Amino acid sequence: MAPAGKRSGVHRAARDEPRRDCASYLDGRLLIAMPVMGDPRFERSVIYLCAHSADGAMGIIVNHPAGSIVFSELLLQLGIIEKGRPIKLPEIAESMKVLRGGPVDTGRGFVLHSSDFFIENATLRIDASVSLTATVDILRAIVEGNGPRRAILALGYAGWAPGQLETEIQGNGWLHCDADQDLIFDNGIEDKYARALHKIGIDPAMLSSEAGHAWP
Repeated sequence: MAPAGKRSGVHRAARDEPRRDCASYLDGRLLIAMPVMGDPRFERSVIYLCAHSADGAMGIIVNHPAGSIVFSELLLQLGIIEKGRPIKLPEIAESMKVLRGGPVDTGRGFVLHSSDFFIENATLRIDASVSLTATVDILRAIVEGNGPRRAILALGYAGWAPGQLETEIQGNGWLHCDADQDLIFDNGIEDKYARALHKIGIDPAMLSSEAGHAWP
């Protein structure tokens, strides 16, 4: 593991840098796709923004399952647990979902997790409660029961070139709202989209492709 097409390359996701005090940037917030988005890869998606700056943006989709991939089978493929031996995993690992984090670098894994876990030179602290780590060391820690309290594993990520996300928001492609740990980490994947909309007072049944959300 390690670290969106024109969704561009990752920005600052591999470094532990302090967040900027700038209201124009949305890192640490959730993006919610609008019907007008028009890109099937992001239909009804909820994205946690890990980084956003003048250089672009990078985020992880938190509500799209990665098909039939099972976390324990992925651990076997990575050699983290041995084949042929009984698999006994901590509760967090047993329930951990594998998500489709975005269309870029889909062969790489990213663990979005609570900030009670940190690996020097590998973990990006996004805010006081959420961090991102993209090395296999965090998976080993989870298997050994020494990992973060809450986590999701995503394959791939979404990213934007400089100014691209701002343009998409101005074009009514995205809404955005405050993030919370349940929306990011819990296993109720199917209703995260509706729950995110409800968080900003929108009934999904009434959502129109004409609705907008002013930048920033």
